[in-house]
Amino acid sequence: MRSKLQQVGLVFVGLVAGILISIQFSAVAQKEASGPLPIEELRTFADVFGAIKQGYVEPVEDKKLITYAISGMLSNLDPHSAYLDAEAFKDLQVSTQGEFGGLGIEVGMEDGFVKVVSPIEDTPADHAGIKAGDLIIKLDDTPVKGMTLADAVKKMRGKPKTSIKLTVARKGEAQPLEFVIMRDKIKVQSVKSKIVEPGYGYLRVTQFQEETAADVARHIDKLFKEKDKDGKVEPIKGLVLDLRNDPGGLLHGAIGVAAAFLPQNALVVSTDGRTEDAKRKYTASSEDYLRGSKDDFLKNLPAAAKTVPLVILVNGGSASASEIVAGALQDHKRGVIMGTQTFGKGSVQTVIPLSNNTAVKLTTARYYTPNGRSIQAKGIEPDVVVEETANGEKHDRLREADLERHLDNDKEKLPPKEAKEADKAPVKPQSKNGKSKGGKDDDEDVVKQPPFEIASKNDYQLSQAMNLLKAWQVIKAK
Repeated sequence: MRSKLQQVGLVFVGLVAGILISIQFSAVAQKEASGPLPIEELRTFADVFGAIKQGYVEPVEDKKLITYAISGMLSNLDPHSAYLDAEAFKDLQVSTQGEFGGLGIEVGMEDGFVKVVSPIEDTPADHAGIKAGDLIIKLDDTPVKGMTLADAVKKMRGKPKTSIKLTVARKGEAQPLEFVIMRDKIKVQSVKSKIVEPGYGYLRVTQFQEETAADVARHIDKLFKEKDKDGKVEPIKGLVLDLRNDPGGLLHGAIGVAAAFLPQNALVVSTDGRTEDAKRKYTASSEDYLRGSKDDFLKNLPAAAKTVPLVILVNGGSASASEIVAGALQDHKRGVIMGTQTFGKGSVQTVIPLSNNTAVKLTTARYYTPNGRSIQAKGIEPDVVVEETANGEKHDRLREADLERHLDNDKEKLPPKEAKEADKAPVKPQSKNGKSKGGKDDDEDVVKQPPFEIASKNDYQLSQAMNLLKAWQVIKAK
């Protein structure tokens, strides 16, 4: 038996070594001097491969084993690198166009479980009550532990009008919660706008997609041309840009949105990695925000868009591309950042297509604001800290620094995350109907806050942004 394993191992290590030599380590080794092949490690890998082929309780296809090995290599690097099989690669391409089938949640991996980074606004998951920081431990009756992120996402996606049961562990809840959610076609309207009060506009970006920057330009133009009830155009005196719970998306979309408010050619973001093409500076220029489009959608923007008083709302659900926009506007002192500290995803993922319509999503660089600050594991700190409620209630949110194997911030050493006393406080377990296990309603002496809804009348952060803009006008008048 042992001799057979060794034979399989020797054949396999020879095959792997031959392939590596023939392709010269492909994309990476061509840019750096190749070191000697790690023969001992390859031999160990081959021994394990041989042991599985010879002795595992059921036959396993070579293709499946190699796929598992590739997935393991990538998932153990950092939370955002991954192997995308043909279906996952197609889903990624479709999702950036703004329409896909599923539940509507941005997820990552934590301790072998799927952790919710942020529910996408106005989707089935959002309506069902899924929250950022929720730990998904079961999909239907299948435990998530041991699944890859790609497998879990694949199981959550499906045909519209089919349901899936999510079992969720939530901080503060004594028992897991169950949510039965009906899948739907997720059409993410990435830009929304309205006149909040005469002279004050509101612009919300929920995700950065292929057409987001162009949509922002159209909405800004609409806000500046909005007519009052008498048919007159009311000059815009202040604007709120809402990036709360925006999980990010495409880089060129973020550059385009920032460029709508910044002077031409102003630095928006820079990236730095090991390879030369990972060292880039991106500016507010059409070369960096147009991709495949010949028409510069920002050229006819109202000139006042570059100077109108601006408040940018952010929170712990603002990640990646939304942090790039907030960091650029903050460094150029173009507006006031208000809200709570952002998520802290300051790494660049490059999608590298492979054969058979598969791909590798690989972390290749870090993002830096125009002043050279690293976003990674720290995020953007607001100029004015405003919690979600008037009583200063803090909502515990998952952040990049909470994820296993997250990249460090290379610009400053961050203090270890301290345990919060609130996390240790016992919480009365509740059933799904909102009543205590004893059958009674929650304690009547607890003041019940109205459900929080972004851009609604009870949106405390938005109301504070409006107060700041009005005060701005008073100071400006004096």
